Amino acid sequence: MADRFFPNPMPEFVPETTPSTPQEQQEALTVGDGDSLSKLLAMPHVPLSERLKRAALDLKETIVIETWGVSGQNVRDFTLYCGLLGTASLLLKSYQVTCNTNDITLCSQIVKACDAASIRSRDVTFICGRAGVCAIGAVAAKYAGDNESLRYYLVQFEKAMVVDEVIKNGRALGRKGRCPLMFEWYGEKYWGAAHGLAGIMHVLLDMDLKPDELEDVRGTLKYMINNRFPSGNYPASEEDRKRDVLVHWCHGAPGMALTLVKAAKIFGDKEFLDAAIEAGEVVWNRGLLKRVGICHGISGNAYVFLSLYQLTGNEKYLYRAKAFACFLLDRAHKLISGGEMHGGDRPYSLFEGLGGMAYLFLDMIDPSQSKFPAYEL
Repeated sequence: MADRFFPNPMPEFVPETTPSTPQEQQEALTVGDGDSLSKLLAMPHVPLSERLKRAALDLKETIVIETWGVSGQNVRDFTLYCGLLGTASLLLKSYQVTCNTNDITLCSQIVKACDAASIRSRDVTFICGRAGVCAIGAVAAKYAGDNESLRYYLVQFEKAMVVDEVIKNGRALGRKGRCPLMFEWYGEKYWGAAHGLAGIMHVLLDMDLKPDELEDVRGTLKYMINNRFPSGNYPASEEDRKRDVLVHWCHGAPGMALTLVKAAKIFGDKEFLDAAIEAGEVVWNRGLLKRVGICHGISGNAYVFLSLYQLTGNEKYLYRAKAFACFLLDRAHKLISGGEMHGGDRPYSLFEGLGGMAYLFLDMIDPSQSKFPAYEL
């Protein structure tokens, strides 16, 4: 099991040290390969956020070249998950941080290419289907002041949404008296955020539900809490109750923690808060994965702490998010080049590769406003 993650080498807390001289302040802003992790952990927010922003923008340029420039603007994969829409999403995030109009212009161009490539797609999902294209297209058009494109994408988005049957199908497959709602994906009753219970409950909590439907969501989450592993981690599926190995957003405690944070906000239930905190401990201890991405990597797991920080205001979680980001800033490239860390099957993608790391770095600039890409609202 330990071969899936690095032992966490970071202290429970490192106090920040403010540079006292102009030379120390300049050294804090200097980007170089000789930084130690302990130095980054002690760095105050302003110089560290500048370091993270520079690293993110450098990554963004590389990702644009590799996914858009090298391909000759040929869309082989339009999806947000591992395709060009992920590059567009990163450009949109970069624009929100820097207000660089080149980013929003290029983002809009890429979304138009993804729109053309996805027009006949039967997949309506946000991450792997046409809904994501239309949603990101609408946001980009809003920022660009392109009202014609905005109207187009909003109309297309309404056509792509399928929500009416979710509760009905979930109840049909749910076990009466045990789990109110249950769903299958390719024959498996998954629990995770990518295509399982945690993700579906997360989406339902954003909808205007009837009281009985809301109770079904509450009951489903309580069923999951009551059937988690003794470690605080969560099974990958109903059928996989013995392998306590996955600590990913897609499977395990990280994705469930984000859903429990949302449930704690909506229901005001201490049981959900306590379970979210317990899941966060799993991520701190076993979430320093030997992968870089946001679906099943360190970048995605860092968002657990950002979400807990926004819910509780506890600085401990802000430090933990900072620690995971600093680990990536300090060591990711070396570990990937040395073969000790997996850079993703699609190494420049948003969900598997360096795109997710760049997105996290940009979100660390203002942690109070961070959101897991394409998941948290």
